[in-house]
Amino acid sequence: MFSFFKRKKGSPQAEQQQSLPTPVETSEPLPVADYRSKPESVPEPVLDLAPLEVETEGGAEEDVVLKTTPTTQELDGLEAHTDLSSNSDANQLEQLVPASPSEPEATAPSKGSWLRRLRQGLSRTGQSIGGLFVGAKVDEALFEELETALILADAGMDATTTLITALRARARKERITDAEQLRAALVDLLSDHLKPLEKAFPLGSHKPLILMIAGVNGAGKTTSIGKLAHAFQAQGSKVLLAAGDTFRAAAREQLIEWGKRNNVNVIAQDGGDPAAVAFDAVHAGKARGMDVLMVDTAGRLPTQLHLMEELKKIKRVMSKADGQAPHEVLLVVDGNTGQNVISQIRAFDAAIGLTGLVVTKLDGTAKGGTLVAVAAGAQGVRPVPVYWIGVGEGMQDLQPFVAREFASALVGENQ
Repeated sequence: MFSFFKRKKGSPQAEQQQSLPTPVETSEPLPVADYRSKPESVPEPVLDLAPLEVETEGGAEEDVVLKTTPTTQELDGLEAHTDLSSNSDANQLEQLVPASPSEPEATAPSKGSWLRRLRQGLSRTGQSIGGLFVGAKVDEALFEELETALILADAGMDATTTLITALRARARKERITDAEQLRAALVDLLSDHLKPLEKAFPLGSHKPLILMIAGVNGAGKTTSIGKLAHAFQAQGSKVLLAAGDTFRAAAREQLIEWGKRNNVNVIAQDGGDPAAVAFDAVHAGKARGMDVLMVDTAGRLPTQLHLMEELKKIKRVMSKADGQAPHEVLLVVDGNTGQNVISQIRAFDAAIGLTGLVVTKLDGTAKGGTLVAVAAGAQGVRPVPVYWIGVGEGMQDLQPFVAREFASALVGENQ
């Protein structure tokens, strides 16, 4: 986080600063304000802390020189020293760039509309499993076909064996002879199996509620943050974002754009240590009275051990700024990656202790059965709760996970 602006006028050092174009066109200098307060009449702006040139009223150009704090060395020393919080932001100033006008408020999808999109998203598996019940006879051949279909849907051998064994027992006990009745029984069993993953997100449990968001490149992490910001605001929460992904090209700009779309502030730093961004963001969120702070982190593979160590450092540094932070550690996973989701959950959980999952891209090509394997604790993975699932690119296409709805779509149940 940047602690203050240092203005130098006409100095050789200032002329050598690399400048970026002003993000918005304006005839007046951009306002500078203390980050702990803002005029109530001005809508929530988005922070863009890149160096830039501004024109004064006299026509002379002035460089805005930015200084970062705390430094990487200071952050490395936080393991032994925990008193940097008061010095880090004591005189901190932020450049405020007005956000783009808000998009028209999208109406919340109806339950029927969401279920239709979910079934379409899981249509690959829904058709594969659901098609087996059409005109079928309830016999051993049908059970074997269902077993194969579940395995191909990435449900895993252990979970599949458990489910089919229970389905056979229920069919015998209830004397099920109709294929549609057997379909309904499978939905019931899947719902019960997935129920441990269903958990309501504890919005409002802390102020601010501090979220650390992790995931591999391409999983839809930053996009999910933007959608969650929209959802939290719709519930009346004040949201702050932190661009802690200082590694990937344009990641900072991508999050700032999402901030503009949602008309929320973004704590950002052009390069530097991601733990520094997270550290200052926690203090800014507390000082501003935010309800939710979401800290984006650089996408990485679990095999990149040095980057996983960086994730651990970010979490440690956040806890120095707030003893309970982060309150939620979320992993965003791509629903198309099948059994790779298992290894990602296991690796990230071991490194930073996950509290929840966001499953994205269940949009027609994903098999979806991976969550069945997660609920069964396949390959030693802990059944981490699934807070949200995404079925598309729209702002409303990220919705809370409900075990019954997911099981119904997975089996292709008729509605």
